[in-house]
Amino acid sequence: MDLPDQSSLLPIIQLAITPVILISGEGALMLTLTNRMGRIVDRTRSLAGQVRTLASTDLSGPGSEEHRHVGSQLEIMWRRARLIRRAVTFAGLSMLLACGLVLLTFATAVLHRDFAVFGVIVFMASILLLIAALVAFLRDIFVSLHALHLEVNRAREGL
Repeated sequence: MDLPDQSSLLPIIQLAITPVILISGEGALMLTLTNRMGRIVDRTRSLAGQVRTLASTDLSGPGSEEHRHVGSQLEIMWRRARLIRRAVTFAGLSMLLACGLVLLTFATAVLHRDFAVFGVIVFMASILLLIAALVAFLRDIFVSLHALHLEVNRAREGL
């Protein structure tokens, strides 16, 4: 196995830049997603505490309006957590494939083999997973706006 010389490494490094930029952008997306997950976890713990408080008082039994409202908010939080988990999973898998693409680029040069078709498939899979992560992220945003709308309507009703 003979390694490429320094002058032939430059085009290989240039080819590897695209997946590295993709990884960098996905890192920013992962940061956003994990921050959202943290907020969901915090809000869920707060709502669960409210449920326990409501259960311990005689005024708000399981059939009360307040209890039903907090229960519906908990269901929304659970749905959001699943969406964010899905988005993080897709984004993470996309990043892994992009890392594999960098390795594949260098393996092509070192082994003097043509892995172009496999590289295109890996890149397309990475982009498709990124799209899936963004779709799950957008769905979470819509669900969170729906929950906000419910809170606004409840506040307007004076409950």
